[in-house]
Amino acid sequence: MSSCTVAISNSPAFSPSSSPSSVCSPNSCSPRLIRLHKSTGLIKAFAGERIQGDSNQAFFGIFDGHGGAKAAEFAAENLDKNILNELGRRENDGQIEVAVKAGYLTTDSEFLKRDLRGGTCCVTALITNGNLVVSNAGDCRAVFSRSGVAEALTSDHRPSRQDERDRIEMLGGFVECRNGVWRVLGSLAVSRGIGDQYLKQWVTAEPETRILKLEPEHEFLVLASDGLWDKVSNQEAIDIAHPLCINVDNPQPLSACRKLVDLSVSRGSTDDISVMVIQLGRFC
Repeated sequence: MSSCTVAISNSPAFSPSSSPSSVCSPNSCSPRLIRLHKSTGLIKAFAGERIQGDSNQAFFGIFDGHGGAKAAEFAAENLDKNILNELGRRENDGQIEVAVKAGYLTTDSEFLKRDLRGGTCCVTALITNGNLVVSNAGDCRAVFSRSGVAEALTSDHRPSRQDERDRIEMLGGFVECRNGVWRVLGSLAVSRGIGDQYLKQWVTAEPETRILKLEPEHEFLVLASDGLWDKVSNQEAIDIAHPLCINVDNPQPLSACRKLVDLSVSRGSTDDISVMVIQLGRFC
């Protein structure tokens, strides 16, 4: 049974029959990179299973680029390696959050050295030693199903968030509302991410991380870009995916991904949308 399914659409032209999609098999040790180019950047999904040959460990991510494709490409190709390198330098699970933070910041620093424009939001899920480690920088989001109840594991980093606004203002910056959207220095609608060199003083790549011990009631995880979450609530996403993924003889996570994307489009989303469903049961 596949543990990860991805559906990516370039809305509003999404159709389930023609949408780029990928089913990532736990029997494959090769990382899967799924690309969607868009006018302002690139959405990229990463699914790499079998960390160091262990099928019970894995790394997944969604990268939503802005201002060009380079940052999303770079992060998707390097963030997992940098996090794993940092983990390898530490001997106990108590250092996981520190390792993930260092991996994000190293990836950001390496990208900035290339003097390339643009940035990317990220949400990642690392499964290691029975732990689910979810991190984000930006407005991609992770939501998981606990016995059918949605629980957000990340909080969107937007300038409208009071603590993010306070942080930016303490650093001498400002946020302002333009056309109904709060923006850093009147420009960027997210307050954290990899890249964005011209705003780096205020737009940090430091992630927020949550670590959970995997339990049987942890059913599946949904990673998605803001193109989904702007139109579909956390509980709606779980309610749609649950009957297709849990307690069925033939789970259909790809259908769940497609239904979620289709729902967002039907509600008027004109953004690009990437949705990944990771079935957690096989990692418990």
